[in-house]
Amino acid sequence: MYRLIEKLRLDRYISSRLILALDLLVSVGASIISLLVASILLGAEALIWKTIGWWLGGSVVFSWIAFVLLQTHKSIIRHATLRGLGRLSIAVVFKGIGIAVILALGVAGPTFPAIWITLLFDILLSLSGLVIMRVAMVVVYDWLKDSRQRHCKCQRILIYGTGDKGVSLVTQLQNSQEYQVVGFLTYGKTLKNHMLADLPVYYFETEENVKYLHNCKDIDAILFAHVHEAREEQERLIHYCTDCNLKVLIAPSIDEVVDGKVQRQAIREIRIEDLLGREEIKISMDEIIANFRGKTILVTGAAGSIGSELCRQLATFGVKELVLFDNSETPMHNIRLELEDRYPNLKFIPVIGDVRMIPRLDFVFRTYRPQVVFHAAAYKHVPLMEENSCEAVLANVAGSRNVADKCIEYDVEKMVMISTDKAVNPTNIMGCTKRLAEIYVQSLGLAIEAGKVKGKTKFVTTRFGNVLGSNGSVIPRFREQIAKGGPVTVTHPDITRFFMTIPEACRLVMEAATMSTGTQIFVFDMGKSVKIAHLAKRMIELAGLEVDKDIKIEYTGLRPGEKLYEEVLSNTENTLPTSHDRIRIAKVREYDYADALKGAQELEELCRAVVIPDMVRLMKKIVPEFKSKNSRFEEFDKETK
Repeated sequence: MYRLIEKLRLDRYISSRLILALDLLVSVGASIISLLVASILLGAEALIWKTIGWWLGGSVVFSWIAFVLLQTHKSIIRHATLRGLGRLSIAVVFKGIGIAVILALGVAGPTFPAIWITLLFDILLSLSGLVIMRVAMVVVYDWLKDSRQRHCKCQRILIYGTGDKGVSLVTQLQNSQEYQVVGFLTYGKTLKNHMLADLPVYYFETEENVKYLHNCKDIDAILFAHVHEAREEQERLIHYCTDCNLKVLIAPSIDEVVDGKVQRQAIREIRIEDLLGREEIKISMDEIIANFRGKTILVTGAAGSIGSELCRQLATFGVKELVLFDNSETPMHNIRLELEDRYPNLKFIPVIGDVRMIPRLDFVFRTYRPQVVFHAAAYKHVPLMEENSCEAVLANVAGSRNVADKCIEYDVEKMVMISTDKAVNPTNIMGCTKRLAEIYVQSLGLAIEAGKVKGKTKFVTTRFGNVLGSNGSVIPRFREQIAKGGPVTVTHPDITRFFMTIPEACRLVMEAATMSTGTQIFVFDMGKSVKIAHLAKRMIELAGLEVDKDIKIEYTGLRPGEKLYEEVLSNTENTLPTSHDRIRIAKVREYDYADALKGAQELEELCRAVVIPDMVRLMKKIVPEFKSKNSRFEEFDKETK
């Protein structure tokens, strides 16, 4: 029996033609039964054979016309609503009126009261038959679906909340072979004993309530329809679930639902990134799309975390051409395959190249003539750059200078440079190189505005905090350590960081590129900082494990150049407001372009010659706020004093 059920395609809908045929059969059958009952109860002499013929003929014709006009056979029966019942009622009444017209014209013989009683009985019987047929189909479908779900051991889940998206998930998951929705879950007893979408609404107030649902109702997981609901419940319901070994799932976003069906990998277990993120920044998409539509865009570092997300967003803006520039072969290959698959109509060119190689950069600018450049290419890992300081200067300072100079040479409209919060009062080589890049780009832009340098390019800089889940960041590292059984390594018990999502960071870039009117450095309201030790603990708990029992947290000490606390990017003392309440303009010291150019040239000469001490001394001279921490370069700060 089960093998037969398994072969049934329950995700497919019954043919509308078959439904139309069944509806006609029920409608005409109801007419036949009505006439038979009338002949028995009222006597055979009450009905004339000529009347019966016209009656049945009218039933066939007018039923067919009504069903076709009202499209009753094209409604999906398993998703039927009261509106569908209304259309059926209208169709049946239409049939009855058609038959009545025939009788009233007298073409079917005498029209005495028994005929009208029979006609009313026909209408009621037809409507009842059509409704019963549909209810029977739904009952059989649910029975087959439940039988298959019981056999394949689907996860029994409760949907958190009673919003529209939560209710719609019931329909989207009804054909799932992995999940069986058995009800809804809300906080408090307000909806206790209520039903929603024919499913019970359960409640919780304490951890004991959640344990009861898990143990007594065989609930395997809680499904959140919205990320923001999960964030609101992370210290209550999600905490209870992790303590009870109850899975916490997150529903797919809109683009993960294809043809009305939830994709197999769409619903997933909740991740720490979901809980740390905030509501994404709201931007004017119409203005942004208009700003980039029809233009040739160049993205350096296009295969990196930020660069690749920029490419994904730009791909939807109707750009003329998208040029991807990166020196990493495999990541470039991966983003190329992704863009080919997701955006088949996008014209894009992947170019393997390095911002440190001027001839290669010149080839790209000369060949494709970009109108807007997003400069995301950089070395970013603090400890690694502390150990390889010359390469950090060459890539982040000289590379940024090369890109900016080519923008001037080839009349690029706008260059948007990606910077970092570590450029604020830097304590490490990486942060200082990004500040030096800011200085050169900003001074060049100001020199153009003052007429000291010929050019038309506008230069915009955006400063980010840490992005969630970027390549090599702390979250993927913790996840890997947890998968291996620990320990999870944290540098210091009190270390904190600001976080933002990658799409959020890229939205900031888009908004900055659109709202900028000149040479500016934009910063973002980063919200509250996160304690890394707490982050590690939450990730262990979300994995269904216990801290110090299943996996230990070990403190390894601050790494070279690492800050205990990151600088606050946006406040009223160090920034100016913009039209967007979460984006501000940084107030920074301005440098003369001649001095910035001279410093950049001297630094490049020193780093190419690998004269590290003199190079670092010069960095500290150009950026006097650069004070090394936990680093071998602290001795140069003593020299400065």
